Amino acid sequence: MAFTEVVLVNERDQCVGRMEKLQAHREGLLHRAITVYLFNPRGELLLQQRAAGKYHCGGLWSNTCCGHPIPHEDTQTAAQRRLHEEMGLRCVLTPVFKLQYRLPLANGLIEHEFDHVFFGVSAQAPTLNPEEAMACRYQPLPAVLADIKARPARYTPWFRLTLAAIPGHITEFMRLKRAG
Repeated sequence: MAFTEVVLVNERDQCVGRMEKLQAHREGLLHRAITVYLFNPRGELLLQQRAAGKYHCGGLWSNTCCGHPIPHEDTQTAAQRRLHEEMGLRCVLTPVFKLQYRLPLANGLIEHEFDHVFFGVSAQAPTLNPEEAMACRYQPLPAVLADIKARPARYTPWFRLTLAAIPGHITEFMRLKRAG
């Protein structure tokens, strides 16, 4: 894994420093993150199966992409960058909501993030970066929710957490996209 710094933040998402990404996850320090949910025009969610070699949660299914802004990078730019780096896609992304969470992972790491969640719609076919994702699929949201309920261990902890907030936002987002 390459040396990458994350932005450490306080409870109000104000920068308080920076730290190497793996160290921030080892120490469980609050840092800024981005999460992208990309839908096709039919409203199906693009899921990715994380590459098996990822340093945590390898092989698990998750949201379209996620990551961390680098120091001095805004969250919108980071979301666009990660969508292209992981899935080979470029499209308009809309900031939808923010949330904070602290999730211990199976390997002793801790996801303690102030997360900026973005939605987008695209009919483009993904081109996966094999270092990031080993598979992807579009799936209707009710089917994703049902599968997570039946087999939660197949999905990343942050996806299970952030997905719970999606139904409250997706209807309005899709209505605005169709109107715009």
